Amino acid sequence: MEQLKGTGVALITPFTSNNEIDVKALENLVNYQIENGVDYLVVLGTTGETATLSKEEKEFLKAKVIEFNKGRLPLVIGIGGNNTLDIATELRSGNLDGFSAVLSVSPYYNKPSQEGIYQHYKIIAEASPLPVVLYNVPPRTGSNVLPETVFRLAEDCTNIIGIKEAAGDFDQVLELLKNKRDDFLVISGEDKLALPLVLAGGAGVISVIGQALPKEFSEMIRLGLTGQCQNAYKLYYALSESIDLIFSEGNPSGVKSMLESLKISSQHVRLPLVEVSTDLQQKINTFVIDFKNR
Repeated sequence: MEQLKGTGVALITPFTSNNEIDVKALENLVNYQIENGVDYLVVLGTTGETATLSKEEKEFLKAKVIEFNKGRLPLVIGIGGNNTLDIATELRSGNLDGFSAVLSVSPYYNKPSQEGIYQHYKIIAEASPLPVVLYNVPPRTGSNVLPETVFRLAEDCTNIIGIKEAAGDFDQVLELLKNKRDDFLVISGEDKLALPLVLAGGAGVISVIGQALPKEFSEMIRLGLTGQCQNAYKLYYALSESIDLIFSEGNPSGVKSMLESLKISSQHVRLPLVEVSTDLQQKINTFVIDFKNR
């Protein structure tokens, strides 16, 4: 899965002031990624506010991203949840044409044991017609997919090809990198740790800030993948404040605020999320102006 190396971005779902999907903004967003060096796009991930989308809206969004992408970049589809059999049914019966892989978040709220996590993903792997990337994000799910469970899944399920790792524990990242099979992808799910992960042997990142600042962020990852540490860290330090800003009041409210400042899309979100505070919006606006003029 060489096409999933580098910078992927977890696309937001742009909304209008009437709380409908903003199709024009979505087209702008997709083109903005492609024109600025992103390597692949992730549709219907957490950043896309998938929990607030109806089934019809999800299908509409998939179709529109495929239409706007025009085959230019690989596409990854987010399909996950805490009802294993429902996910398996969706994978077997859904239309996944146009997508290269499935990104599947670890079950949330149920807090399964490691054996439960293993059995969950084993069924998903058996049901999926596409390669599967695990997604470990304990701050959102309430449970951690431990490295030994990842290695067991990678050994037993040949179509589990990688993990998006967002546990916030770099020791865990290093254990994954040290003991994984050679072709298994370890992908950062945290923008702040993306460059260190790549320099330690990781495959890249599925980014949030990358869709607001795709040119600079994807170049940073490319430099990291080719071992150009000094130049990569110059970009890292220039970008680090933006990462802190967009996550300070939650995701995707922060990155939507920055995308509005960049005139790509609006900052409208669906409840229970709310737009960022006026103070944070001003800080983001100031950062964007200073970043452009640096």
